[in-house]
Amino acid sequence: MRSPLDRLRHALSFEIIALILVVPLGALVFHMPMQDIGVVSVASAILAALWNMVYNYAFDRGMQGLYGSTEKALPSRIVHAVLFELGLLVVLMPFIAWYLGISLWHALLMDVSFALFYMVYALGFNWAYDAIFPLPEWKNADSRH
Repeated sequence: MRSPLDRLRHALSFEIIALILVVPLGALVFHMPMQDIGVVSVASAILAALWNMVYNYAFDRGMQGLYGSTEKALPSRIVHAVLFELGLLVVLMPFIAWYLGISLWHALLMDVSFALFYMVYALGFNWAYDAIFPLPEWKNADSRH
């Protein structure tokens, strides 16, 4: 399993790269000032970074218990990304509505849009991260989960 320092590197690099992408895209798509999308994105990134470390630890513990390895193939990566984003959706929607002064319905639409972006981004980022920083245990794994 990954060390706490590796998990911190993962969470911070994930969020920094995401912010570079999502702030200008969000401002463009939702026709809102970059500053407002930036505040929402930074607050969301802080919550997501904390959630990322807790969630990935729990997910890896589950993988280790079920399969004896934390190596992920495409099906487990998809489940990983979807469950992560569903958890964030519940937490972030009320904050987005409050900060931007929009209805919960509009906040839900924005949050779902961001979640869809982040699911695709998370799938690609995590796959790349695992390729760049593989764990030694994966060399001995018999099957991918």
